Amino acid sequence: MSSPSSPTTPMKRRKLDDHDSNFNPNSPIHHSPRVSTSQDTSPDHPNRIQFFVRLISDAKTLVLHGNSNDQVKSIHEKLQSITGIPVTEHRLIYGGRQLQDESTLAECKITKDATLHLVARMRSTEHPEIWHIVNEFVSMIYRLCKGETNICLDLVKWKVEKFYQMTCENNISDDKLVSYLNIFQALYGSKALVMLYVSSDRGNKKCAESLVRNFIDSIITKLGQTLYYYCAPVVLDLCNVLGESVGQDDQLYRFCRTNLGLIVENVKRLVRRSKNNDDDDDDDKSCIITVEDVFPFVTELANDLSGSLSFKNGNPSSIIVHDFATFLQPIKVAVKDVLGHREFIKLPLVKTLRYYDDEIRQLFMILFDLLGKVRNRLKEIEGQLLMKNKQDNGWDQYLPLLKELGGISKLFQDAEGIFWGDMKFVKVVINYLIVTYAEKGEDYEWICGRNDILDSQSRSHLAMMLLPEIDEEFDESHEMLIDRSNLLAESFEYIADKQPEDLRAGLFMAFKNEEATGPGVLREWFYLVCQELFNPNFSLFVACPNDPRRFFPNPACKMDFLKRLYFKFAGRVIALSLMHKLQVGITLDRSFFVQLVGANVSLEDIKDADPYLYNSCKKILEMDPIVVDQDVLGLTFVHEIEEFGFKKTIELFPNGKNVVVNSRNRKEYVELLIKHRFEKSVKVQVAQFVRGFADIIGYEKGQKLFFKFLELEDLDGLLNGNESNICVEDWKLHTEYSGYKETDPQICWFWKIVGEMTDKQRSILLFFWTAMKHPPVDGFSGLSSKLFIYKTNDSINLLPSSHTCFSRLCFPAYPSIDVMRERLNIITQDHVFCSFGLS
Repeated sequence: MSSPSSPTTPMKRRKLDDHDSNFNPNSPIHHSPRVSTSQDTSPDHPNRIQFFVRLISDAKTLVLHGNSNDQVKSIHEKLQSITGIPVTEHRLIYGGRQLQDESTLAECKITKDATLHLVARMRSTEHPEIWHIVNEFVSMIYRLCKGETNICLDLVKWKVEKFYQMTCENNISDDKLVSYLNIFQALYGSKALVMLYVSSDRGNKKCAESLVRNFIDSIITKLGQTLYYYCAPVVLDLCNVLGESVGQDDQLYRFCRTNLGLIVENVKRLVRRSKNNDDDDDDDKSCIITVEDVFPFVTELANDLSGSLSFKNGNPSSIIVHDFATFLQPIKVAVKDVLGHREFIKLPLVKTLRYYDDEIRQLFMILFDLLGKVRNRLKEIEGQLLMKNKQDNGWDQYLPLLKELGGISKLFQDAEGIFWGDMKFVKVVINYLIVTYAEKGEDYEWICGRNDILDSQSRSHLAMMLLPEIDEEFDESHEMLIDRSNLLAESFEYIADKQPEDLRAGLFMAFKNEEATGPGVLREWFYLVCQELFNPNFSLFVACPNDPRRFFPNPACKMDFLKRLYFKFAGRVIALSLMHKLQVGITLDRSFFVQLVGANVSLEDIKDADPYLYNSCKKILEMDPIVVDQDVLGLTFVHEIEEFGFKKTIELFPNGKNVVVNSRNRKEYVELLIKHRFEKSVKVQVAQFVRGFADIIGYEKGQKLFFKFLELEDLDGLLNGNESNICVEDWKLHTEYSGYKETDPQICWFWKIVGEMTDKQRSILLFFWTAMKHPPVDGFSGLSSKLFIYKTNDSINLLPSSHTCFSRLCFPAYPSIDVMRERLNIITQDHVFCSFGLS
């Protein structure tokens, strides 16, 4: 006789109180005299029940009566007296599981008219060794929990661990694993372990906890993720039995639930449970874990979150948020599967989808319950921030929770708009949370592009987290020794063909015949390389007529092999400067920036790059349609360009030279003209720059996401610092002294003179001091270290000097403010931008 479940078909999970669905009331019943297994045969006895037993070898069924307190072994004995089959040769199955001799009918949840199956014992089934091991330790646990004192707990532990070892052995086949786990479930293995865990004996409890943890750890660590699919029902069963027995606050239950989430996360697809045999989805009939199985955990975790947010100063637990997100993921996938081509679920929820109506309604209620409570809680936190009362006990979990709520909102009509409306209401707190708690490696794409909520600091922070961390190991740095007279060519050789991982490890820079090394020299190198690389005379990039600090790729640049490599080199240099958080003194034009984002260039994007074309296109679009249709423009769908002194005409589409621009197609004409001028003509240049940038960031999607997080003004700040007036008080606040005291006359004179300087002089002084033209976007607090003023013993006739690698400004004790002003005026001249003091 075969085992109750096919070894190749995953067994569907059954609740312990399910009636046997295989019972057919129309099957033949063996009308032997009604048999009672109890001493009390009174038909009116409150514990007396009637049940059925299907026989092994034929289709007949016995009708038995018994008391709910009767043990299973009494049924075996009665069956032996009726059938003549020895007790040792048969076993009873109910609800897909073997009944243990020591259990009572009540403990097995055998109710009125339940149907039990009498089948052969293990010697005639597959995997008899596993049947024997599991049967023995389950039986021993039952007897131990009944109070028997002659059971060796170490023997129980050895047998359970032997089962684990056989189940989680290397290279176990799918069929064998399924059979072993089915046997474990059929013999109530989960229930037995939980019985031991809830035992009043501390030794039993500790042993059971260890066994459960080891079992799940073995599944996670020893079995491949492809086998998680088959393990899910067992861990699900442990969660259900533990939840019923010890409640949701128990640590072992939470351990099982978290790992069930991990397993479910790796199960590719959850499906609905089959409701009848005529279901048209064959896959559902043998599904191993369903939406209905998983969704109760979503509800349970949502209730935990709701409860924690209801308390004053209550914050969500990291474990609860993590588990909520883990269980929610396959639910969202399953709902999207049945949504099909529809974008969202229409409201009101009178009729949703063909499946999951109950789950969808609950998910909708979960969304708005949690969203309302999170919004209110964040408003409370905003009040605490305004009062400078940061009682942080879990604020780091709001961003992950908001990510999940935002994901749910996308499933329902108009819900996403409500979600983002609420986020605007608490955007001050969201920006604080991002700057304070957002970490590398986490997914923040859900909030990318929400510039109505994110401020510049948050956007820059999220973008910068996509860049690699610099390896602090000095020995791993990529070393460069550059000749200043051949700066660009030698820098290209050091950077262009190196493996990206070598560059990500950090850079160590020195100039030939110069002793200075360190961060200051590296800052200077980045600045000088970018000045040469983006110099219009080098022909790679063109400066904007309206803003010569901004650059975009030169469409007239002849793209030979070397120029391609230089554009890739430019992408690497810009990415490396951002990774090192160093300013390079250049900014990108908007037409270039939007292509790095992956968007199309619009008319407003070319305003600085080509003001003549911008104004011409504006006039074409704004002209009276009647005048345009009179062909006063004399335009067709062509674009005239000049290459090497010769004019060249390019059609904007096939036969475009014969299509006249009129009021109906003028918008298309402008769009095609801009597309050709700023996209097609620089397609190769942009692609090579992107490739170089992506080399450093590590992957192309990361490159695009980096720019998507930013506004152009944010990138300006990262590449060129804060160009607004330098705040002297902020500068002073982040400066420390060596040899001087803050109250010394020389220090007081110094800050008085700096306060009298022009913005340009302050910028030159800062560059002399740090090799940065401007402070970071968030002011001097954004520097990696404090600035220092050192007192020297040099002659008062000497000028101040600097060690930019350590952000040190050095000068002697000048005798008067006039002498100091004269010395500082000398070093704040334009030529200081090119070379300066000590590095």
